[in-house]
Amino acid sequence: MIINSAAYRHGKKIGDVPIDDISEVLKEPDTFVWLGVLDPKIELLKQIQVEFGLHDLAIEDALLAHQRPKVEAYGETLFVVMNTAQLVDDLPSFGETHIFLGHNFVVSIRHGASSSYQQVRARCESMPALMTKGPAFVAYSIMDFITDHLYEVADEIQTRFEAIEAHLFTDEYDRETINRLYRMKAEMLHLRSAATPIDEICRQMTRLHEDLIPKELRPYFRDISDHALKTVTILDSVREMMTTAIQINLALVTFSQNETVKRLAGWGAILAVPTLVFSLYGMNFKWMPELDFKYGYPVAVTGTIVACVYLFRRLRKSGWV
Repeated sequence: MIINSAAYRHGKKIGDVPIDDISEVLKEPDTFVWLGVLDPKIELLKQIQVEFGLHDLAIEDALLAHQRPKVEAYGETLFVVMNTAQLVDDLPSFGETHIFLGHNFVVSIRHGASSSYQQVRARCESMPALMTKGPAFVAYSIMDFITDHLYEVADEIQTRFEAIEAHLFTDEYDRETINRLYRMKAEMLHLRSAATPIDEICRQMTRLHEDLIPKELRPYFRDISDHALKTVTILDSVREMMTTAIQINLALVTFSQNETVKRLAGWGAILAVPTLVFSLYGMNFKWMPELDFKYGYPVAVTGTIVACVYLFRRLRKSGWV
């Protein structure tokens, strides 16, 4: 459950901290604790609540793990919810990360699909000058990591769409391709709902919580907003292209079907002539028509052939056969 628990002072790690000792470490000056947890149970969350003094409602939200992206303030603690995404077998899988941010601590709780934050921790520890800014820099690093992964998944969806786009510009209906596109649209909607609120979350954190977000770090949070907006732009562009491509495919299929119907109608018109003539006279030829004309049979047959040839040439000229 507990991935990592460490204390930092003056931008450098001073050691790992057992969860039972966290409340004592938090009392030390110029020290903050970074706790990382994966899919915790209620017992562990209750213990975390006691050690960090977290609000009951925030702990309840962290346990349920079906929250919309948001930022809420509980006293002097911020509770940030972000949806996460990562590629599993080249398909997007979604999860959640909850961040508790205080003056001297940051707690990250992962639920579901999410890449490990070990590389985030390694990156932060390699930048002691920024780590001196406190837990806010850690929160920024986690949020930036999540946003970058949303962008990578959006870029992968765009690549997948471009790979199947050529199959749509044909006059054949491919049910499997259309089904894949609709699944991609569902993925894009989920991804967009994860990326869109990030801009507002960063705005609230930098404008309404200046006590927790140092002035020097505010440009970093604006950078997260820019990355999130780029992700939304890609998704909107792909969605528009996808809708247009599907409409073009359906138009091409309809046009092809209309061409087939025209040809069938043309041949039906040609066959209507002999059908009419021979249904009129049946099998009762003895000279005919009307009624004892000696050349009636060859005249009827010749007239039928001439009429059919004439119709065929006219219909072929107009593109109906």
